[in-house]
Amino acid sequence: MAGQEIAAEALDQILLKARSFSTWSDRTIEPADFQRIFETAIPGPTTSNSNPARFVFVHSEEGKARLKPLLSPGNVEKSMSAPCTVIIAWDEHFYRLMPQLFPSRDMSGVFEGKADLIEETGFRSSTLQGAYFMLAARALGFDCGPMSGFDRAGVDAEFLAERGWKSNFLCNIGFGTTEGLFPRNPRPRYDQACLEV
Repeated sequence: MAGQEIAAEALDQILLKARSFSTWSDRTIEPADFQRIFETAIPGPTTSNSNPARFVFVHSEEGKARLKPLLSPGNVEKSMSAPCTVIIAWDEHFYRLMPQLFPSRDMSGVFEGKADLIEETGFRSSTLQGAYFMLAARALGFDCGPMSGFDRAGVDAEFLAERGWKSNFLCNIGFGTTEGLFPRNPRPRYDQACLEV
């Protein structure tokens, strides 16, 4: 409920004690789980409710075989052993859904033909949506392993170009194990990263 602090255990699971995992148990994830994560994440706010993010759930043997040569060497094993690698992408034609997503006003004309605004909005809001996706996955009991080490042009050509989508980052999802898990790295202090004006 808005205005009420969530339980400490929930904060720990979602953020404070959550980790980025590289090794995975044998437990599988089903397509119904993909949909649950998506539907939990999708209410998060985006610019003008544009919702440009698109999600490709790579979980079949055939899909993993297509993805494998496009991964940086350090990301191959962690992705091939994960139940699913999600390509978090964005649709360069996201504004075509604006009549559905912003019915009180035709917002499609705000973006149509404006390549710089489309790029800025699509990338920013899809990054936000990727973060919502990870928080949703963790809230539902799954672990995440976000990654940026991959051939973006190759992933776009192999999985996305036909639909006009562009990759942003990758995220393995599943049930992580502590094997090889390093201690959490430090974060900046409040006084190093924040200003009060």
